Amino acid sequence: MSLFSRTQRNTTLAALAIAAFLLLFLLIPVLQVIYVAFQDPGTGSLTLLNFTDFFASSLFRESFYNSLYVSAMSVVLASIIALPLAYFTSRFNFSGSVLIQTLGIIPLIMPPFVGAVAMKLLFGENGSVNLLLDEWFGINIPFMEGLNGVILVQSIHYFPFILINLSAALNNIDRAMEESAQNLGASGLRLFRRIVFPLAMPGYVAGAALVFIKVFDDLGTPLLLDVNKMLAPQAFLRIASIGISDPMGYVISVILVVFSLLALWVSLRAMKGKDYATVQKGGGGLSKRDLRPWEQVACYAVVILILLLVLSPHFGLLLLSFGTIWSYSVLPDGFTLDHYVEVLVSSSEYITNTLLYAGLAAFADVVIATAIAYIVLRSRLNWRKWLDYGATSALAIPGVVLGIGYLRTFYQWEVPIIDEPLATWWVIIVVALTIRRLPYALRACVAALQQVSVMLEEAAENLGATKQRTLWRVVVPLMSGGILAGFVTSFATASVELSATIMLVARESDAPLAFGIYEFMQSASGRGPGAALGIIAVLIVGLGTYVSHRIIARGEKRRASDLVVAETR
Repeated sequence: MSLFSRTQRNTTLAALAIAAFLLLFLLIPVLQVIYVAFQDPGTGSLTLLNFTDFFASSLFRESFYNSLYVSAMSVVLASIIALPLAYFTSRFNFSGSVLIQTLGIIPLIMPPFVGAVAMKLLFGENGSVNLLLDEWFGINIPFMEGLNGVILVQSIHYFPFILINLSAALNNIDRAMEESAQNLGASGLRLFRRIVFPLAMPGYVAGAALVFIKVFDDLGTPLLLDVNKMLAPQAFLRIASIGISDPMGYVISVILVVFSLLALWVSLRAMKGKDYATVQKGGGGLSKRDLRPWEQVACYAVVILILLLVLSPHFGLLLLSFGTIWSYSVLPDGFTLDHYVEVLVSSSEYITNTLLYAGLAAFADVVIATAIAYIVLRSRLNWRKWLDYGATSALAIPGVVLGIGYLRTFYQWEVPIIDEPLATWWVIIVVALTIRRLPYALRACVAALQQVSVMLEEAAENLGATKQRTLWRVVVPLMSGGILAGFVTSFATASVELSATIMLVARESDAPLAFGIYEFMQSASGRGPGAALGIIAVLIVGLGTYVSHRIIARGEKRRASDLVVAETR
């Protein structure tokens, strides 16, 4: 057998193995959910009766409308928060713009359900802010009442998606277009409304679509705020209380998937047929100007107010983790380390389980992602692109849908070594985390391989190295920065995954960190330890995010220096 045919065979086998993995643990569970949603519980035949029953129920109709309302209003509020930060830091010269952008991204480090209880203590009916408002002005504002609380928490957490994308779009606008508009008399709000914002629309729409999808699919935040009349909580409660045979849980899951895909489709359609291209490379960004003293005061006031709001969950969670009793008071009655001692002594299994599950999932992600990247970019398989599409499609599948699909598909699969169904074995949690975080690792690995020149591989093969040896000795080391960044990103985000894992935890001893936080936060006495676990989760995600950014920055710096050296030669 020739070297070429052996390499082609190994590549095909690897591609088939990955395709089988995606088929078994992503496509089949989702198709199973869709099939059961259209199945008559009595006869087993296909029917639309389940969807008719869904829309005939006032509870489900209200849950559907509430989910749409919360998602739409979260986009609106997130836009109100993100627009000033993005525009001020892109448009004006004033100190601290980099710090403002950095602090604006911090909310992504904390999962929304972690800070939900802390937000209730700060902004609830008897929270710190309302107690002060009542004392000073005699008023009480329902920040956290019902759906308002979900909207506030979700907006504060997810607005960085709009901030990041909109800031990038503003920095890519062709400065000449702005100057032309100014020469024709446009200025101020008219210039922003007619020229600047429309040119930045692709970035805004991308961020807004992500916010809508994330909020629509979120499970933990409504549950912790006792708001059950939304789609994701209803899907979880139906399966948890009635069982995996209840068709309504599957109908809700199908609706969640459809609206996730619909949001992506609408965002693409909104941009179709419109030209946002810039004349020069990079666009040059908006022409920045210095602020007048009164403008500077106004900008700083707005920015500080926004940052205090978006960082409030972190402050609240930190106070709660150290507080003794915090009820009907602006601040806790006292401070203690007992909550941290309790979780480290009696609940350390949550942390160790998380490190194990997230570590295994992240390792599997980078192995699969590296293989997919190499197959897509270096092989000639006709269907190689479908591996990329299949792995990336996990982004559109809500965690609660994947969890329900696993319960339905794998509950009857007995694992011989433990004599239990696969759906109740802790390994299925690792598999779910692997599928959920695979798109993050894949994008990092694809980007890393795109920056590795094919000529380096050809040079190694010309010196006698086989394809396999070239892969392990040349390609993988050159991709190491992207692989490590993908591992860290997958590990950090998998550490706080709740939507899928809450469905798959069969026993307390197998529970990860996110499940432990959810359990503690269910009672007033457990909020202190729950907050301590939340701070630990934030530290894990924050450290992972920092390490990932350092790796990426170091790789960019190394590539820049290599380019300078190459040009001098």
